[in-house]
Amino acid sequence: MSSRSLLAIALKFLLLFSLPSFAYSAETASSADSLLKLHQLRLAAQKSLGDFYMYNGMEGDQRYARMIDTSLQNGQALLGSLTQMPGDGSKALLAQLDQHWNSYQSELKVLADTLKTQGYTDLQPVADLANHNQQLMALSAELYSKIQQESGRTVSALTQLSREQSLLMQSIAVDYASRSASVGGSFISSGGENSKSIDELANDFVQVMDKLEQAPQNTAETRQSLGAIKTKWRYIEKSLKNYNEKSVPFLVNKYSDRIIEGLEALSGQYAANNI
Repeated sequence: MSSRSLLAIALKFLLLFSLPSFAYSAETASSADSLLKLHQLRLAAQKSLGDFYMYNGMEGDQRYARMIDTSLQNGQALLGSLTQMPGDGSKALLAQLDQHWNSYQSELKVLADTLKTQGYTDLQPVADLANHNQQLMALSAELYSKIQQESGRTVSALTQLSREQSLLMQSIAVDYASRSASVGGSFISSGGENSKSIDELANDFVQVMDKLEQAPQNTAETRQSLGAIKTKWRYIEKSLKNYNEKSVPFLVNKYSDRIIEGLEALSGQYAANNI
């Protein structure tokens, strides 16, 4: 047999063995991308509610009306990009999530328009919106788990922990904005009836930051990112732990956005190193 024939046979076997590996890698990358987008969708959903509370509490300041629109547009774009699901369970949950999102988005737009035209909103529709947001978050969390289960792709530990920290920071910002707005004289927590107080959530945030800082897998880059996040946290930590004193919603809203931005960059660093 000629050397050319042997080379052709070798290339054929190499191609046969590499195709399954390539397909697996492509599927894994697709699932990782879906998980990231779904996480970002959850942040956008949380933020849209916080934007509404800020809009209410800041007496109809139009910058927050624009923020509501931006958060909803971001969420819609992320949801629209979630097209490849690894199994039937995740496909069914995605269909449910799409329905819930459309309903929630419509409710929020109606309330924002009502606030713009009337200058106030009734408590019950706002409570319903907050409840719908909680359902949306729960459903998206279920889908996040289902994608990992069906794809066999598990988000690495520090990547997941930093993503959860972003969601926690956003939840704290939403609760602080809600308390500052005091819609109808009542505070509506983003976590429902059994949620923790703002100072308890702030303590949880500090504990997780300590855990992230102590992780031996940290690189010089991630340690620098953690330090920058912690510096921003110091600007609002006292206000959060003493939330019943002077209210500073603008400050908390501003720095929470920056902290979340830092945490998302950090989780990207962790993901790039698969840690």
